[in-house]
Amino acid sequence: MENSFSILLIEDDKYIVNFISMSLKAYGYAFVTAGTGRSGISLFRSNNPDLILLDLGLPDMDGIDVIREIRKDSDTPIMIISARGQEHEKITALDAGADDYITKPFHMGELLARIRVVERKAKREMIPAQSEEFICDYLTVNFEKGRVFVDGSEVHLTPIEFKLLSLLIANRGKVLTHNYISKEVWGYGEAGDPQSIRVFMASLRRKIEKDSAQPRFIITKVGVGYRFADE
Repeated sequence: MENSFSILLIEDDKYIVNFISMSLKAYGYAFVTAGTGRSGISLFRSNNPDLILLDLGLPDMDGIDVIREIRKDSDTPIMIISARGQEHEKITALDAGADDYITKPFHMGELLARIRVVERKAKREMIPAQSEEFICDYLTVNFEKGRVFVDGSEVHLTPIEFKLLSLLIANRGKVLTHNYISKEVWGYGEAGDPQSIRVFMASLRRKIEKDSAQPRFIITKVGVGYRFADE
């Protein structure tokens, strides 16, 4: 039986395309494939998939540019599948708007598990807001509309940044470990990447803190995790 959850695979390596396609088909996922960045963007716009699996090393354009193009008007989850395993390359992809990153070679079981995480999150709200609006000092967060304001001026957060901020606010005053944050936001704990969390937290701080070197809201507990100021 075909799964209604749809996937777009943008990958030019025919062996990997066949490898992933066979597994997606076996598990009943609806999917389409593209061998170039431009055809991938076109298929994204015409098919409106629930998840994008994206290789960074495409023949016509860099995968980072594909992420940026998609992020202009969509928050569809993007999972990177790439041979680029260097930390700075992961940071660049996450900063550009990717939601997850898996390095080649990988086990198909892990990829399918991560896909199931995205699928589950697509079926429910990740963080139920306790109230429609949260106000603390110069920060205002409207959970219902997904909008954030600093001193009355709206700031744009990526979907992951908004999830992180919402999670911290829902647990304000409590130190949230890297594993807990990873599990709540990405769906897995021990497999989570603390470096990825640090990248997103640094970006979030730049947007909501007046002085990110001396944060008012997001406090780091070195070696453990983060907490949102409780007053």
